[in-house]
Amino acid sequence: MSSESRNKSQKLKEIFQSMGKVVVAYSGGVDSTLLLRVARDTLGDPNVLAVTALSPLYPERELTDAKKNIQSLGVEHLLIESNELEIEGFSENPPNRCYYCKRELFEKLLKLAGDRGISWVVEGSTLDDEKDHRPGRKAIQELGIRSPLKEASFTKLEIREWSKQLNLPTWDKPSFACLASRFPYGEDITQEGLRRVDEAEGFLFGLGFKQVRVRHYQNLARIELFEEEMGRLMEKSLRDKVVGHLKRIGYHYITLDLQGFRSGSMNEVLE
Repeated sequence: MSSESRNKSQKLKEIFQSMGKVVVAYSGGVDSTLLLRVARDTLGDPNVLAVTALSPLYPERELTDAKKNIQSLGVEHLLIESNELEIEGFSENPPNRCYYCKRELFEKLLKLAGDRGISWVVEGSTLDDEKDHRPGRKAIQELGIRSPLKEASFTKLEIREWSKQLNLPTWDKPSFACLASRFPYGEDITQEGLRRVDEAEGFLFGLGFKQVRVRHYQNLARIELFEEEMGRLMEKSLRDKVVGHLKRIGYHYITLDLQGFRSGSMNEVLE
């Protein structure tokens, strides 16, 4: 770890020390896992509560990973119900969709924290998240939710490096965003569409692809992969297998995005 990273890690620990007790919004991803580990190491198990939302926007495989990580971290873990499709305005998928989702989630976490006598709720945003369209940040700021990794100026690369040093299983985990991010703005988000995206991505991950997004355009699927993995998908036997499976689950047209995987590609229309 470089001296700069050590200074950031010390600042992160000092941020936690100033809070005393925290509720950690825990998704099981790279950022929130490191956040939870440092919170536990700094404050001790009894002063940290991890909370994960059960949501149609997150696949079962993500919840399984989160539960597995919690077992190794040894902190108390609560699951709460969250059905974003019932939030007024969410399903219509406006560009500020994430605001509705984050507002509802963190209001629930604040209430839970208050019931437990905990003053702070924290989440895993980083310095890099400022570079993308993140309407959920507005809700986080309005509600007074803390983002310790961002406050300590951690980048996503630094988080992966520190996670590797700590032997966290998430250090090389593919980045993940909720399944709603697979729908173009203005296209309704439905339970059926979410199911189809989840099944398509799960199938591709099962074939060994490292990073996958299946962007959903009603009956068309636009697949994003790392550029170095595109050639493998073009092998006829594998291509036929993918096309066959995606057609069976409801897609009529299956396309490969020649630009490859990029986080937040649906936001490109907003630029």
